[in-house]
Amino acid sequence: MDIQPTLSRRHTMESEKDSSSNLSTQGGAEFFEGPVDRTEDIKQALQDTEPQPQPPAVPPKPFEIPDGGLTAWLQVFGAFVVMMATWGLVNTFGVYQTYYETDLLQSSTSSEISWIGSLQGALLMMGGIVSGPLFDAGYFHALTASGLFFVVFGLFMTSLCETYWQVLLAQGICIGLGCGLLFLPSAAILSQYFARRRALALGIQSAGSPLGGIIFPIIFSRLEPKIGFGWATRVIAFILLGLAVVPLIFMRPRAPPAKHHRAFIDKTALREPPFLSYCVAGLFAFMGLYVPFFYLQLYSLHYKVVPQDLAAYLVTLLNTGSVFGRILPNFAADYLGSMNMLAATTLGAGVLAFGWFGVRDLAGTVVFALLFGFFNGGVTSLPPSAIVALTPDMSRLGTRMGMVFAFIGIAILVGTPIAGAILKDVDDDGLWKGLIAFSAVTLFVGGLGFVVTERLHVRHVKRQQVKE
Repeated sequence: MDIQPTLSRRHTMESEKDSSSNLSTQGGAEFFEGPVDRTEDIKQALQDTEPQPQPPAVPPKPFEIPDGGLTAWLQVFGAFVVMMATWGLVNTFGVYQTYYETDLLQSSTSSEISWIGSLQGALLMMGGIVSGPLFDAGYFHALTASGLFFVVFGLFMTSLCETYWQVLLAQGICIGLGCGLLFLPSAAILSQYFARRRALALGIQSAGSPLGGIIFPIIFSRLEPKIGFGWATRVIAFILLGLAVVPLIFMRPRAPPAKHHRAFIDKTALREPPFLSYCVAGLFAFMGLYVPFFYLQLYSLHYKVVPQDLAAYLVTLLNTGSVFGRILPNFAADYLGSMNMLAATTLGAGVLAFGWFGVRDLAGTVVFALLFGFFNGGVTSLPPSAIVALTPDMSRLGTRMGMVFAFIGIAILVGTPIAGAILKDVDDDGLWKGLIAFSAVTLFVGGLGFVVTERLHVRHVKRQQVKE
């Protein structure tokens, strides 16, 4: 029997059966789904091979200000320490002024000695012309490190001084340069972390100034009779050397540096009347602001208001009042406006300076020191936040701060020496009245200037809105 043909026929029959089954299945699929159209697949394949248009670039996220948080408040802490090392030393010069006139530099006049402290304060402010643009360019850490070095080094050199020109170089120029590198960046960096509570943050930061002005005079007055001028000054230097760790570790700028390096002067600001008015008002206000800080202690000794061992505490009282004056007006400024509060505190300081004419006893001196310190705190702490309101482009903030601080630096430089030149003879009551009048008039004129600045700023904003 032939098996092979039989197997072949069986295989052929099974193949035909499978083929008919597949046709039936395909026919059923076409019956329910319709015929399959491959045109869309071909179009899709062609589209995949063609270059696709790129989606529009996503715009970068705007610079966000946290307005709080641990990192933000650590910046305030670091800036607080910087204020102790800068304005705290400037506010301490009153005890040095008295010591130099009565001991180390007896052959120098009051005006000559005042140049030391005024030069220190002037360089602190005028240094902003350099540190402002460098801050905008991203050199914050270099400014902080070099500034702290000059301050500490200057204090150590001051402790070794024996002549006038040595003190002028060490305490006036070296410390002043260090302060100039430190002050503006420490204030400007807070604007990168705070918006709604910016004035309050700047107020807390600036409270480091009177705290240093409270502690350092007490340290110097207590230690100088026991361990001498040199070591009393070195103790202050060692304290600041230890505190320098805080800003070096914690302070970090958030905003990227400006793509284009800024000039030292923003020419657009010179065409804005509110900005120019602000500079002139600051020039007058700061010309007379520090006269009581330099001369109240000497005034109380002349009129025998307090014993000599307690006279140094008058500078401490001035700085105690300044602590509250740096926090409360700045808190109110977040609601009432920084320029309004700056005008109010400056006018208040001017009125109190006129009241200095009638201070002749211990109670009056203490009240005057506390109240004048309060208004002084507002005048010295509010300018940075007021400058922010006058700066439409925040990338130019450092430059504009530097320009304003240059005007203020000139005022501090010449203000107390002018007062010292008026006071040619410490024992002449008439000359004391001239010194007080100089302080009061300049402060009052400065306050009126800030009122004018606020009015001009409101008009300027309205004009810009109309143009838009």
